Amino acid sequence: MRDLPNNRSDSAGEISRRLELAMLFEVSAYPKPGNVHRTRDYPGTRFEHFLASAVASRSSFEIAAEKGSLISKRKLHPRDAQVGSTIRDAVISTIRSQRGGNTSLGTLTLLIPLAVAAGMTFAQGNLQLHRLRRNLSRVLKSTTATDTLAFYEAVLRVKAGGLGRVPQLDLRNPSSKKEILRKGVGLLDVFRLAADRDSICSEWITNYSTTFELGYPYFQKELSKTDDINVSTVNTYLRILSQKPDTLIARKAGRKKAEWVSNRSKEALALGGAKTIAGRMEIERLDDELGKRGNLLNPGATADLSACVVAVATLSGYRP
Repeated sequence: MRDLPNNRSDSAGEISRRLELAMLFEVSAYPKPGNVHRTRDYPGTRFEHFLASAVASRSSFEIAAEKGSLISKRKLHPRDAQVGSTIRDAVISTIRSQRGGNTSLGTLTLLIPLAVAAGMTFAQGNLQLHRLRRNLSRVLKSTTATDTLAFYEAVLRVKAGGLGRVPQLDLRNPSSKKEILRKGVGLLDVFRLAADRDSICSEWITNYSTTFELGYPYFQKELSKTDDINVSTVNTYLRILSQKPDTLIARKAGRKKAEWVSNRSKEALALGGAKTIAGRMEIERLDDELGKRGNLLNPGATADLSACVVAVATLSGYRP
């Protein structure tokens, strides 16, 4: 990690600013088909709601990064990172900061553990991706039943859409809380149950494979070609969407619709995506088509994954 302050508290602040910046970059990227961006709002949820949420998240990122630093110095155990409650508190801050509802649950579920891992990694020396990912694995594997219950509270607070019913540990089932506490079910255990239907859960159980193995290498390649953060972010979003049908769309509208959106993204990317006039026109057509469906065909999980990719870039020292 380049140019971070020597003082550890100051470094936690810098990590939090870089993660806030990643959230701002992601929502600003345009045209990002099917999602809110700087030139498209949706009824009830506008661009400025996401800006306010990013700013409101920064203090939680700083808390998470500081805990990571303490873990690296063995003043805390990884289970004491309190990832679940930090996600919950960050979510509460975002819904209090704006009137657009749930803007950032998925993104925060990915970025809070990343903030802890970044705090651990910087305390051990300069940022190296293999070290960051190794520390991230420690954080994810150390979550407890307390983290799970706090995360459930966050989901219920934002009334997250498209959840459906699940056969085990359904967050709306009153008996789930007792079972989680009795069995000591950590957050990673819960996400393992939902990984086949939710990209964020899948990302947790694979130690962020989409972020580190698909998204970030592609983002870096695009950035080296264009030196354009907007083009790189939009094309990375399309790349992830073309390879992994969006799970939020699949839950709301069915697998076939999710695959249709994925195939259209692949076509836009084949034309050059945001780098070319033809690609840009195809992206804008897709954005208009998805926009007419409201939030039914909203690739929200893909946006969360894209934000995580950009976060790795800002943590690695990217500056606009």
